[in-house]
Amino acid sequence: MDMEWRAIVSSDWSECLAPSGPFDPISFIYPDLESELSNVFKRYTGNEISLTEATQRISALIPTPITEDQMDAYLDAHFATYLGVPDFIEWCLSRGILFMINTTSAQGYFQRVFAKNLLPAVPFVAANPLIRFLGASDDQRYRYRVAEIDDKPKNTQSLMKSLGISPKRAVIIGDSGGDGPHFEWGGSVGAFLISSMIKPSLDLYCRERGVIINKRFGRSYSPGEKRNRPEEMQTNFMELTETLESVLL
Repeated sequence: MDMEWRAIVSSDWSECLAPSGPFDPISFIYPDLESELSNVFKRYTGNEISLTEATQRISALIPTPITEDQMDAYLDAHFATYLGVPDFIEWCLSRGILFMINTTSAQGYFQRVFAKNLLPAVPFVAANPLIRFLGASDDQRYRYRVAEIDDKPKNTQSLMKSLGISPKRAVIIGDSGGDGPHFEWGGSVGAFLISSMIKPSLDLYCRERGVIINKRFGRSYSPGEKRNRPEEMQTNFMELTETLESVLL
């Protein structure tokens, strides 16, 4: 890439930067699958089953492949981020901080998000290939994938190495146990860890392994507590810029 990046933010997407879940497009298109999809989502974010097993189960449930038109219909009806997320991404990029989305959400979701100009031009999106459309394999933006949650730290590490970015100049953002390996690796190399809308599964993962979360941002959930989306939607990600200035700039 032409720009010289001096730091990196590697962040999850679902229920971390956006209120949606990774399988929401599928449940929108096939509403009768919503209960089963929700169960699979909770099990892998709670580290009960692997992401590979989760995607295999979901693939078996979907009667026909998701099309671009169907994904567009979902985005037209439901695309949303938490307050200030697009501005936060733009703020990072304008200051030489590479922003990487590193998520179990589908590649095809982001292909259509960028085609519809719903987000700033994030240089790298590591996502799951469960849903993907023509062109993804030729687009360097999708050169990394998340086929398993352990891929998240591998993706961040590989990109940082290729760009010569020190772990001390890295911020990792996550919300659930699916981000546990990412946080564990980040903590081991000295990256700055930020939880966003943290779920008990990530709290437990980190506590059991002695991983210190440097900053808790947004809503923090206790075991058994239901999500409070209205409160989540009041969280302004631009408030994180002060933290990033002190840590990375």
